[in-house]
Amino acid sequence: MVNIKVKKLTENAVIPTYAKPGDAGMDVTATSVTVTEDYIQYGTGLSFELPEGYVMLIFPRSSNSKKDLLLCNSVGVLDSGYRGELMLRFKQLQTKTGWIKPKVYEVGERVGQIMIIPYPTINIEEVSELSESERGTGGFGSSGK
Repeated sequence: MVNIKVKKLTENAVIPTYAKPGDAGMDVTATSVTVTEDYIQYGTGLSFELPEGYVMLIFPRSSNSKKDLLLCNSVGVLDSGYRGELMLRFKQLQTKTGWIKPKVYEVGERVGQIMIIPYPTINIEEVSELSESERGTGGFGSSGK
């Protein structure tokens, strides 16, 4: 069990929780929305203090498939040194009906999910040769259909 400090920045902020036992991600709820011509950004009204060596990964929820939105950076990264508000930024997709009434999240809805995981500190070592492997240099689609 890892203890994570969270600060409510607004009264209506909702502390993230697991929806069901065994879930890996905790849901986060929108407390504000900012719409521009380039994106829709949801604030959560929360800031976090992660221990050094941990990172928060921010993912869309499966309900995102029912919306006309795409999380801009696919997976967000919140580093342990960041103390600002957790925000999720989405690109709005054009629908068959155009922009008449796009399906987006509203304030108060769960807009994403987070996972907090440890990560190792990596030392990169430049070498002139790499060891052989079964896959070798096979790239996209090289392992089959």
